[in-house]
Amino acid sequence: MHVPPTNPAAPTAPHRRRSKALGFAALAVSLLMAFPTARSAFGDETEEVPGGGDLGPNVLVFDPSTPNIQGKVDEIFKKQESAQFGSDRYALMFKPGTYNDINAQIGFYTSIAGLGLNPDDTTFNGDVTVDAGWFDGNATQNFWRSAENLALDPVNGTNRWAVSQAAPFRRMHVKGGLNLAPDGYGWASGGYIADSKIDGQVGPYSQQQWYTRDSSVGGWGNGVWNMTFSGVEGAPAQSFPEPPYTTLDTTPVSREKPFLYLDGDAYKVFVPAKRTNARGTSWADGTPEGESIPLDQFYVVKPGATAQTINAAVDQGLHLLFTPGVYHVDEPIEIDRANTVALGLGLATIIPDNGVTAIKVGDVDGVKLAGLLVDAGPVNSSVLVEVGPEGSSGDHAANPTSLQDVFVRIGGAGPGKATTSIVVNSDDTIIDHTWVWRADHGEGVGWETNRADYGVHVKGDDVLATGLFVEHFNKYDVRWSGENGKTIFFQNEKAYDAPNQAAIQNGDIKGYAGYKVDDSVTTHEGWGMGSYCFFDVDPTIRQQHGFQAPVKPGVKFHDLLVVSLGGKGQYDHVINDTGSPTSGDTTVPSQVVSFP
Repeated sequence: MHVPPTNPAAPTAPHRRRSKALGFAALAVSLLMAFPTARSAFGDETEEVPGGGDLGPNVLVFDPSTPNIQGKVDEIFKKQESAQFGSDRYALMFKPGTYNDINAQIGFYTSIAGLGLNPDDTTFNGDVTVDAGWFDGNATQNFWRSAENLALDPVNGTNRWAVSQAAPFRRMHVKGGLNLAPDGYGWASGGYIADSKIDGQVGPYSQQQWYTRDSSVGGWGNGVWNMTFSGVEGAPAQSFPEPPYTTLDTTPVSREKPFLYLDGDAYKVFVPAKRTNARGTSWADGTPEGESIPLDQFYVVKPGATAQTINAAVDQGLHLLFTPGVYHVDEPIEIDRANTVALGLGLATIIPDNGVTAIKVGDVDGVKLAGLLVDAGPVNSSVLVEVGPEGSSGDHAANPTSLQDVFVRIGGAGPGKATTSIVVNSDDTIIDHTWVWRADHGEGVGWETNRADYGVHVKGDDVLATGLFVEHFNKYDVRWSGENGKTIFFQNEKAYDAPNQAAIQNGDIKGYAGYKVDDSVTTHEGWGMGSYCFFDVDPTIRQQHGFQAPVKPGVKFHDLLVVSLGGKGQYDHVINDTGSPTSGDTTVPSQVVSFP
């Protein structure tokens, strides 16, 4: 099946295919000193958790004199190119300097990053490439990988980054163009760019949707369904629905993702400062604003670490740096100390055992969760990630908690279940790029096999989501109960595998909205938001709407669309009872420019 091109110069974009802790006061000790024991809240002695240390075997660190860099990078790519549900994790880290004749192809669960304080400190005369040869030119399953903090001078003038969900391109400087489509311009369903400068033109081509935040581009080539920009210098003018560009001059609140870097020979983590009404990159004028934290103030978490040790490290006053690997936890990782950083390298993956919650964050200021994949276990978890306990009420406007590149998966790598993936109770939280996915392909997949009713439930007030990707849940993909919420860019697909109309019936409503705002909410706003359906088990299913919200003066939506992918199921409306139905198998979106 194919979609008529929305731009004569752009290849077509058909439907997405997929065979698709106990808290106690921090000890007043220097982290540079060794203490053999510490006393817990119960009075028993436990070993002090050391800070710092090496980064483990799956963090590969290169400098310009390292022999056979290309060979080592190629070796990792060969292992990871098609390992969609594999267990290996890698971070490729490059010390400041210039690297010539490099083509770093990036496969699954692989992150590549420079170790400078600024992207231009680490320059490739070459490329960082994602393509889709492993999947016959179809890029719609190019998930779970990242590129950060590098400058690229592409060999042929244009770098290729043909990805779909959960593949962030952050803090990059491309001294040329950026092509977001695979070789041959096959299907693609991305994606996310932040804090990056692309000197030349970005060519989305077949990309169905994309979100770019706080960046600079030399131009933008085309749009298929939903191209959204906030705080982007050089972004195309607002023009939704034709071309489908949603453009905000600034991003209301943002804070870039923490990153590992080298200060001389010492590893540190840089934690960028919060920005208000940001436009352009955080590093355009040189050293960005923020805080550097030495590595010896982090517990460097390695495979085999237990939740008990991780929690003891946090209680002790350490931050967390998860090295690439898969971590099983039999109790929640609890972060109840303000300003704690929990940073994952190489798509570090946390699996909760026995139905526990994987991560719980207290109702405190400034926690930073970043670069983590939470994979549901076979025993149902009521919640996988909880930000603030139920009833949280603290004011965190000056120093919000943020989730950045925090991804959730239910099924696919094996059986998994969770009632709700992410619950946000704390006010002022920033959700900056998440893909929350109930698997539609892989192992352990079925309407009840990987049951997951809700994707993201926001209960806190003043929560901002920038780059919200949530797909395939049995009921609501996103439910918003808090006041004064904002979402800039939303990408959603309803569950493919609904067995029949009755299975998704929501009272007298046909189907659960992809994005629902509770009737009690008085103020809410969203920009650049799309919901798609592909009911391939029963193509006769009708979905009443993609969006549901109360009709109130303070509830506003801009640039909404729904799409029937290949005519497998249909939408009757876009939002509530507003908007035309989708029609037949033409895969042409139905759109609403503003609501109400």
